[in-house]
Amino acid sequence: MISLFDISLQLNGFPIKKAKTDLDAITKLSEEEFLMFLQKQKDEIVNFHLKNNFFYNELIGDKIAPKWEDLPVLNKQNLQKPLKERLSKGYTLKNVYLNKTSGSSGTPFVFAKDKYSHALTWASNIMRFGWFGIDFNHSYQARFYGIPMDFIGYRKERFKDFLSRRFRFPVFDLSDTVLEKFLQKFKTKKFDYLNGYTSSIVLFAKYLEQKNIILNEICPTLKACFVTSEMLFESDKKLLEKQFGIPVINEYGASELDLIAFENPKGEWQVNAETLFVEILDENNQILPYGKEGRIVITSLFNKANPFIRYEIGDIGILDEKSTPQKPILKKLIGRTNDIAILPSGKKSPGLTFYYVTKSIIEDDGNVKEFIIKQTKLDTFEIEYVSEKELNAEQIQKIEEAISLYLEPNLNFTFIRKKVLERTNRGKLKQFKSYL
Repeated sequence: MISLFDISLQLNGFPIKKAKTDLDAITKLSEEEFLMFLQKQKDEIVNFHLKNNFFYNELIGDKIAPKWEDLPVLNKQNLQKPLKERLSKGYTLKNVYLNKTSGSSGTPFVFAKDKYSHALTWASNIMRFGWFGIDFNHSYQARFYGIPMDFIGYRKERFKDFLSRRFRFPVFDLSDTVLEKFLQKFKTKKFDYLNGYTSSIVLFAKYLEQKNIILNEICPTLKACFVTSEMLFESDKKLLEKQFGIPVINEYGASELDLIAFENPKGEWQVNAETLFVEILDENNQILPYGKEGRIVITSLFNKANPFIRYEIGDIGILDEKSTPQKPILKKLIGRTNDIAILPSGKKSPGLTFYYVTKSIIEDDGNVKEFIIKQTKLDTFEIEYVSEKELNAEQIQKIEEAISLYLEPNLNFTFIRKKVLERTNRGKLKQFKSYL
């Protein structure tokens, strides 16, 4: 039976019924049939854009690539030109799905998806959330996200929330007073699941811990919590599971593509192989075997409006050794390529290493609610934090000792206590940032 959410997609020209049927067929392919499907889609999407997309033709130039691995790797800088110059023949700004990336990578851009491709994205979402008993047509979502603050944008987003059966908790102000209001909503509304930015949901869980409240005891309809857009650390996952009393599911996606990986009921971070093709490449664009760390490069197998072929998303990760083409498993997401700290010794380290090491110490006493790290010079870092009271000399010394041990000695730190931390205009918290 088609319901409100599906109807709203159909009315907007997104063929969700066909997309669901096609996706279901892909998931039922045998291993051999899947390999044939994958090869066919890769060939078709490349040939389509070679014939119909001037931007992609220009990118390839005269070198017609005889092999897949010879195709150029597309990056975000390539895409920073007017969308009209990147659209395929037959597509206009009026007959596609339009959106823009958040800019968390530092290079935001506008992108397009053809309507069938976007319907497949929703079909993929619906299927994966369904693994945990969530139905977009009927389940009620507690949504921890940002929201546009202009009048029209705000009203539009609230209307979309209504159609999508979700209640939004804006994450720009997460003071105790506001978190208490959030809590009261859970006492009066029958939410089925939470979904939103990791840092905001973690902050809400810390507030519940402080008040000694288990969320599904006051809102027994809750089935699951889905976190996205920011790193989920194991310690935070344990906190969420303890304070919410429900399974916590980690997802990894990109608005210009689709859901990239989604934790399945076995606890594996299963890559979306139905609509995407994910590769791990080294610095020379060579394909790395499963188990090796490298740059995540993704092909959108169905998007005809705008080419995303061998597109470098800006993240570093590892595919598990037990992966297969039909069921790749993301073993580890290490962080963004532009969040690398370069140290005085010449060593390069993912910025999240600082965050991870510091986190294990800074949160021991429950005083610090959240923090971010900024690299301002080669040997100088600022740690901005929100807490009940100032960090003491002993805590600061412990942090500095841990960083000396895990990274390198003789780095300089300034600790700045703040009332609130700066978030992006969408409400995301950037945990590490280099200003070099």
